[in-house]
Amino acid sequence: MQQFSLVIHGGAGTILKEDMSPALEQAYQVGMQEALDAGYKVLQNEGSAVDAIQTAIVILENNILFNAGRGSVFTKKGLQEMDAAIMDGASLEAGAVAAIRNVKNPIKLAAEVMLNSNHVFLSGKGANDFAIKQGVALAPDEYFYSQFRYDQWKAIRDSDAYSLDHTNHHLEELLKDKKFGTVGAVACDSKGNIAGATSTGGMTNKKYGRIGDSPLIGSGTYANNKTCAISCTGHGEMFIRSVAAYDVSCLMEYKGLSLQAAMEVVVHEKLIALNGEGGMIGVDAAGNTAMVFNSAGMYRAFQNSNGDSAIAIYK
Repeated sequence: MQQFSLVIHGGAGTILKEDMSPALEQAYQVGMQEALDAGYKVLQNEGSAVDAIQTAIVILENNILFNAGRGSVFTKKGLQEMDAAIMDGASLEAGAVAAIRNVKNPIKLAAEVMLNSNHVFLSGKGANDFAIKQGVALAPDEYFYSQFRYDQWKAIRDSDAYSLDHTNHHLEELLKDKKFGTVGAVACDSKGNIAGATSTGGMTNKKYGRIGDSPLIGSGTYANNKTCAISCTGHGEMFIRSVAAYDVSCLMEYKGLSLQAAMEVVVHEKLIALNGEGGMIGVDAAGNTAMVFNSAGMYRAFQNSNGDSAIAIYK
């Protein structure tokens, strides 16, 4: 019987137990458990890997704790600009969106691009127009407002600093205390097909329409039945420069490395050589899973049909 499995992440970075209240820690764990349960149920019912990861990510996008969808951070202009991508390892079809506004679930729009646009990557107003045409749910600015995200932005909006995710500290500490807010999921279904997806609100106070690795096929998101499905979270610029997700696939395809070994080379050697901080989750077509990061923590969880499961935050 083909093993099926699901892995999710909710971002990586300087995530330390001493900075986390018990209530907040529990809220993150509950949020991850809800997403994991919903996505895994799709796999249990013999649904596709693509549907499973989309289901899981929608739950994470709807949770204000995670920097994606509703919980997206504020840009320099005090708005939300969101990015997302999804890829089907069976067909190598992919859909991605960048710098979109007021789309309730960016991952749903990425899936629409993959399935119904004849394109891979749409951005900005064009992507929003496509969302309207496809009937993808929109939400007003108020839906994306949260006090702690706003306070975090207010603390640095008059500077040229940007912050990678949420923190309540002062400016100096803000730049030291890096959290890379992204959500992602990868899955292997009961037919042995795999898929990967990533969604993010990007960086607090980001300017010039900055786009990170999340929506870039091969950098932050990749899936190929021959090798692996990967979703990354971290300092996007370094993941773009090292084509991190695709590099894992290459190490598996051309060097014969296992999923775990390939991910460790990319995260612990190649990214570190570029001062790239963060991590990634992965799955292969045998249903093997891996969660590898070089930061202090990564919100992560997995479950497979062999009865293994875990939810973790810290190293």
